[in-house]
Amino acid sequence: MKRVAFAFLAAMLAANAQAGDPAKGKEKAAQVCAACHGPDGNKPSAPDQPVLAGQYEDYLVRALSDYKNGRRTNPIMKGFAGQLSKQDIEDIAAWFSSQKQTSLHDQR
Repeated sequence: MKRVAFAFLAAMLAANAQAGDPAKGKEKAAQVCAACHGPDGNKPSAPDQPVLAGQYEDYLVRALSDYKNGRRTNPIMKGFAGQLSKQDIEDIAAWFSSQKQTSLHDQR
């Protein structure tokens, strides 16, 4: 029983150690994402670009990882995601998921 509890605790600590840092994500997003998605992910520069603010963190991690490894195809996103480390992806996802999504009415 102690081994199971220890393994569970170790897994939880490892998961927390890998969690994204929103402050670092904000800094990286300003360099990589803001031009197309806005500084907080609420102002896409084109109608076909998604609002990232308020998205689920795990969804953003998966989407960026899929662009990086080619499971999702978009030449622009492949180029941007391709330069990100796993930690960068986690941090960016933490930043955008922590932002409040504004309504479309508020964006006008």
